[in-house]
Amino acid sequence: MRQGSDLILERMMALHPKVIDLVLDRVWRLLDALGNPQDALPPVIHLAGTNGKGSTQAMIRAGLEADGARVHAYTSPHLARFHERIRLAGDLISEDLLSAILDECYDANGGEAITYFEITTCAGLLAMARTPADYTLLETGLGGRLDATNVVAKPALTIITPISLDHEQFLGDTVAKIAGEKAGIIKRGVPVIVGPQPDEALEVIEAQAAKMGAPVIAYGQHWHVSEEHGRLVFQDETGLLDLPLPALPGAHQVQNAGAALAALRVLKAGEAAFEGAMTNAVWPARMQRLREGPLAQSAPEAELWLDGGHNPAAGQAIADVLARLPQRPTHVICGMLNTKDAGGFLRPFAPYADSLTAVSIPGEPNTLPAEDTAKMASESGHTAQTAPEVSVALSQILAQTPQARVLICGSLYLAGHILRENG
Repeated sequence: MRQGSDLILERMMALHPKVIDLVLDRVWRLLDALGNPQDALPPVIHLAGTNGKGSTQAMIRAGLEADGARVHAYTSPHLARFHERIRLAGDLISEDLLSAILDECYDANGGEAITYFEITTCAGLLAMARTPADYTLLETGLGGRLDATNVVAKPALTIITPISLDHEQFLGDTVAKIAGEKAGIIKRGVPVIVGPQPDEALEVIEAQAAKMGAPVIAYGQHWHVSEEHGRLVFQDETGLLDLPLPALPGAHQVQNAGAALAALRVLKAGEAAFEGAMTNAVWPARMQRLREGPLAQSAPEAELWLDGGHNPAAGQAIADVLARLPQRPTHVICGMLNTKDAGGFLRPFAPYADSLTAVSIPGEPNTLPAEDTAKMASESGHTAQTAPEVSVALSQILAQTPQARVLICGSLYLAGHILRENG
């Protein structure tokens, strides 16, 4: 059902002709009109990176909350409802508060040009500044240097998760250039946690940190993490932690967990935080098992999974998870945006899929047509065909193999559609 906030958000979409326009002038102007709420936030942990920042943020939040802290969290994009982007002291923002804050930002903007992400980020900062909490987790939307979240003068901590090629049209066509944009969140004297990086990215990050006098706490140098005998082992100069594996599945989540634990160490979190970060984190559409809802009920013998990853690193992460699951006929339903490297995403998990059914993403103008996705899937080693929609694809798979493992993947927009339909 449409709510008041939906109508305000639609009005906001019309305030700028471009979805993405990376400058900070409009954000500074609106924040100033709102009384600069970014200066009144609880201590900020600011995250950037190509892969893993959402999962890392979820683990830090789970850890801090297990330690008794009240935590704000800002993330994007949302999957099913906009409210997911703004979490206030642990709870998703209410419809009434969201509508009021959006209206206030819309009025303060005075009809000036501003992008949807910029004005809604200002709304998130305003809501968080007015709600008591112990920490604020801010996830960048795109890049870092010119991202609308990059407005906090002195965060408590910054974190840069693994960097790879993505959004090249906005951030640059090499890993080094993209790293330069992500490293723009580093602030003078503020420690920066650095996850596993390609050498060319690490070099850029370390150079920027040196320029800003920011202490670097880097994977492989200052902290180490690994899976040993079904446990997670983390070590830094403070000592060793022997913990359960992360609740979020996949070998890549061990590295994300390492960054989260390194952050919790810097924040001097209590012992409960470390185990809480591993066991309590929830992050939808990252190899999420769908066990409830109409979709799951329509496939009682099947095993349904949902993932919103869309770049080559995400494709490799899916491959790693599939490789570790018990053997079972595995079929993929995939829809992608036309701005993504479809071949790079699809290739890594081709050896683990018996078939791939391509769909167009419903209601998404930038969807890659199903026929194009199927063609790229075939070229990437998949046995591919198309279907008009996910429900048809699922029916076709289950008619042949009722006990199949079915992975729906390729885009956060497709994942959001599935979560709304299955809600």
